[in-house]
Amino acid sequence: MKSRDREPRVPSRRHPDRRLVSAMMLFFFSAFLLLALKGELRWQGFALAVAVPALIYIATMTLPRFFPADKLLLAIANFLCALGVLVLYTTDLDGGTSRGLQQAMYYSVGIVVMLFCILLVRYVRSWGFLIKLIMAGAAALMVLPLAIGTEQNGATNWIRIAGTSLQPSELVKLALLLILAYYMSRRRFWTWLLFAGFCLGMLMLQKDLGTALIYYVTALFMFYANTGNLPLTGLGVLGGVAAAMVGYDRFAHVKRRVAIWQNPWLYYETYGYQIAQVLMAIASGGIFGVGLGLGAPRVIPVYFTDCIFAVICEQFGIAFGILVLIMYVILILRGTSIATSARSSFLALLAMGATVMLGVQTFVIIGGVLKLIPLTGVTMPFVSYGGTSLVSCMGLIGLLQGVASINQDELAYDYEISHSMGEASLLPHARA
Repeated sequence: MKSRDREPRVPSRRHPDRRLVSAMMLFFFSAFLLLALKGELRWQGFALAVAVPALIYIATMTLPRFFPADKLLLAIANFLCALGVLVLYTTDLDGGTSRGLQQAMYYSVGIVVMLFCILLVRYVRSWGFLIKLIMAGAAALMVLPLAIGTEQNGATNWIRIAGTSLQPSELVKLALLLILAYYMSRRRFWTWLLFAGFCLGMLMLQKDLGTALIYYVTALFMFYANTGNLPLTGLGVLGGVAAAMVGYDRFAHVKRRVAIWQNPWLYYETYGYQIAQVLMAIASGGIFGVGLGLGAPRVIPVYFTDCIFAVICEQFGIAFGILVLIMYVILILRGTSIATSARSSFLALLAMGATVMLGVQTFVIIGGVLKLIPLTGVTMPFVSYGGTSLVSCMGLIGLLQGVASINQDELAYDYEISHSMGEASLLPHARA
């Protein structure tokens, strides 16, 4: 019998046409080239015009040659990463910063981490000891900000190592999913519950409520997917509401965010300035935007992280912003499909957890920018500036791709078995 690790011979409708990837590469090559030629020649623009399409090709066309992959999921994730590099570079033109170039470097590191996570899920067969190591490392990372962390926007969730800022809670996301999926699949209730509670406690002490929300909803959703226990899930929802009320009562910056959400114009000169500028930027972009590299993104505080969706809508227009939202929806649907196709509870929970985590984070930040909910300090997946955020999101895609790869192996194996049985059933007729 032939190996199950090779590419499946089953015809698949999941793979986007090669022309789609070529169109993506051409889009970003043209965009960076136009920016490089705008005014004075910019070497960074020329470099990015070559580097970003090359990274897209490597991640969407080259890597899947070595193992089965869901190329549509890869294409969407890489388009969003490249879009983040492009938008950040447009804001560099007049300010002398180099966030676009740095983001491209983070993007390349993210591809490596994605590949590592794919191989980890695909080839690791015995998880017990490895999960314990991951749990110990994750616990240490969660404690670090309380010991040597720095405060930003009311939360003490950053550490500096060798001159580089890191957000440990972003890296722990990958560990959290592996730990929850492993122990939930083995019905080890108290083990995963204590670890999740420990992580949430550390986040509350760091006042990082946005990340705490993502952790909590992900764990709760995975619990329901694993057990189907509606009463306990409902109790968890009530517990989350109670925790939110406690956070509102204890943390002054949470009260400010709620007040700003209710009426940003009342606090326009102080705390409401950011969300007011966000809404004006989206409105000024109109349907088709003011143009690539145009607009005034720098009037928005932290435009490169929390509010980058507003910059996208201002430059490219609300129509393009809706297209970006549709891409996130497709990504979530693909992740859900991968989870429901998995044949082991561990892989199904892992894929579902990664999908929920990306979906919740997307809703929290874009919902805050659009003033659907109070603005919370989390990043827009794949797009916002930041190394740990981008690497974490690409790692989540790697976990999803690892499960998708195993799913396609199983599909190919079933196809070969059924094909062999079909040929065998024809032999007696052939002799007759």
